[in-house]
Amino acid sequence: MTNRVAAQQQDTRHLAKNSIGLAHIVFFVVAAAAPLTAVVGASPVAFAFGNGVGVPGAYLLAGILYLVFSAGFTAMSRYVGNAGGFYAYIKQGLGTPAGIGGAMIAIVTYYAVQIAVYALFGVFLAGALDPFGIVAPWWVWSIGALVVIYFCGRRNIAFSGTILAYCMVAEVAILLLLDVAIVLAGGGPEGIGFASFAPSEIFAPGLGVALVFVLASFIGFEATAIFAEEAETPERTIPRATYMAVTLIAVFYAFSTWAIVQHYGPGQIVASSEGALETLYFDASGALLGAWSVVVMNVLLITSLFAALLSFHNTINRYFFALGRESVAPSALGAVHVKHGSPHVASLVQSLIAAAIILAFVVGGQDPYAVVFSWMSALAVVGIIAVQVLVCLAVIRFFRKRPALEVGPIRAVIAPLVSAVGLVAAFVLVSANLSLLSGSDSLIVASFPYLIVLVGLAGAAFAMWLRSARPQVYSSLGKAFE
Repeated sequence: MTNRVAAQQQDTRHLAKNSIGLAHIVFFVVAAAAPLTAVVGASPVAFAFGNGVGVPGAYLLAGILYLVFSAGFTAMSRYVGNAGGFYAYIKQGLGTPAGIGGAMIAIVTYYAVQIAVYALFGVFLAGALDPFGIVAPWWVWSIGALVVIYFCGRRNIAFSGTILAYCMVAEVAILLLLDVAIVLAGGGPEGIGFASFAPSEIFAPGLGVALVFVLASFIGFEATAIFAEEAETPERTIPRATYMAVTLIAVFYAFSTWAIVQHYGPGQIVASSEGALETLYFDASGALLGAWSVVVMNVLLITSLFAALLSFHNTINRYFFALGRESVAPSALGAVHVKHGSPHVASLVQSLIAAAIILAFVVGGQDPYAVVFSWMSALAVVGIIAVQVLVCLAVIRFFRKRPALEVGPIRAVIAPLVSAVGLVAAFVLVSANLSLLSGSDSLIVASFPYLIVLVGLAGAAFAMWLRSARPQVYSSLGKAFE
């Protein structure tokens, strides 16, 4: 038995330390963003209904916003390095009620995006297998994926990181192959140009609509902090992983969307997108690379979704684990697998809850794409922006209460303040365009921003109840991570 495993047996309340390095964390984060799915699925809608030619610039704009956010986020990561993620950040900065409220919003958010992706995975896999005579409802494939992901999630975190590495490299490679083919072909009928990055195109009418889909494509980058407890030298690894992940996502999205603009031409990209929302990239790939590339791209879309599911599964596990270890949730959730050093009980519980939600949609007869995927995606975008705003405020207050810490005003105040303003504006834009994001004018969808606020307030109220009913538990919150 290795020393690491022996040590883990002695400490079953902490995750396996030094399990993953920089590359694994970057793979987790980029895989959660599902780059192939985000580019192929989201950007055509942004082209058609947003700022058109300026969409690639909008991706860079969002990347800059999140790099500014990361400046304060990573400055605080040196002092809050644990599996609690946003819960720990918000608690340390804004207090326990806000921390638990933020944790509740984060869990709802990650569950929403997880359920959305499970539905999309089931739809895509059912469609891919149908021509071969393998026919089953979408939810059968979704539940099948859930079972596989559960067993992956209860293993050591490095196991999941390795799977994600292969999936991510493959999906990025096929898009880069198309991008390079477009450039080598000299673009389309209008040649090669860079109008997509001109301020007049980026800030053209429709930018607000485009940002709804652009910001949705970045969900998951903030999960770097979740793995701090298991990372090698987290004080250096987490900041580097965060900056690297945001930069890679932004540059990759911007380059791939710029390339597709060149293929169809700046003057035709809007019309082309409107007429081929689902096949814009497949048509280009088939024309330049051949029919084989369309088949490969379809397969990699499925593996891209699987990778995203595995990444979000591990993220939710660690939120459950953190709350269980703090006795905010049942303490059994804070148990660690003796062999793998993983939150295996949290993995089982959150998988069972996800399965129950999926089956509830099935029993309710809801359409997997029009309702499950679209509605849950909209809820997730609203939720993640709300939590990010809380993190910005937490960073400012955290350093304000600790002036002795050696952090300059740019990272301690200016960056989080600027990003908070940008994210509040994004929250307003997304909330105003939820019908477009979800494809529905339902009052339920329109209520999502209020629902997120209510979830946060409910979490804060629960914390206040803990303070009066279970003062010992309340006073010890946060100590499990020290």
